[in-house]
Amino acid sequence: MRAMATRRQTVQRKVNEPAPPPEPLAVPVLDSHTHLDMQDPSVEEAVAAAAAVGVTRLVQVGVDVDSSRWGVTVAESQPEVVATVAVHPNEAPLLSDLDEALRQIESLASRDRVRGVGETGLDYFRTPPEGRKAQEESFRAHIAIAKRYRKALVIHDRDAHDDVLRVLDSEGAPETVVLHCFSGNADFARECAARGYFLSFAGNVTFKSAVDLQHAAQVAPRDQILVETDAPFLTPVPYRGRPNAPYLIPLTVRFLAQLRGEDVDELSAAISATGERVFGPW
Repeated sequence: MRAMATRRQTVQRKVNEPAPPPEPLAVPVLDSHTHLDMQDPSVEEAVAAAAAVGVTRLVQVGVDVDSSRWGVTVAESQPEVVATVAVHPNEAPLLSDLDEALRQIESLASRDRVRGVGETGLDYFRTPPEGRKAQEESFRAHIAIAKRYRKALVIHDRDAHDDVLRVLDSEGAPETVVLHCFSGNADFARECAARGYFLSFAGNVTFKSAVDLQHAAQVAPRDQILVETDAPFLTPVPYRGRPNAPYLIPLTVRFLAQLRGEDVDELSAAISATGERVFGPW
């Protein structure tokens, strides 16, 4: 019994241990979507670890007023980081005063180091039907804020593809739209690309079961692709289950390059250029 318990403890420690750093990329890229406030290392440590493997710029993403305000503070003190601000779609139905939260998000959106409004959108997986009215109200408000301040709109879309497009069409999409952690198939990828939207792929594209998502990544135009961690979630293979962090972006970049039959350096250069088109210069 003691030996079995020791084995279980060893396995648990391994699952919780950070993955080793991958081989550095020769051409630097960015992590287009991360949550540094949810990760164990300090911001300085996370930035340094990422830079050591060629991930030189990070987009810190807000999910509520507090995390958005925190992200702005970090972005204004760390030259490698820019921020986005938002109320997450799963948070919107839970707020007693959504209008006040949206006012605070708008006040943050005007700051120079804030380069996006999001993650906002629709989530039909975690939010029950009775919460969807508040989600859509919040989504529409975020679209208006992004347009007012000419910031990228960063969309969270889970099991809600058709309605996300419906709302964007009815409100009029901002000039720059990013589908964070893109989750659609090849047909949806073509539809989004045709509208000029940017598709950001996370570590789940490396999962063996993600066949539809891999087909989407294959048909996405190279100049509309971004790569993200969504850390600490969605750690890419072969470290799925361990904590994710920006320094693991090279695993996803190399997987995408192989999947698409492209040179890693050329894809990295394209991702980097697209990141500046979407979020501006760092």
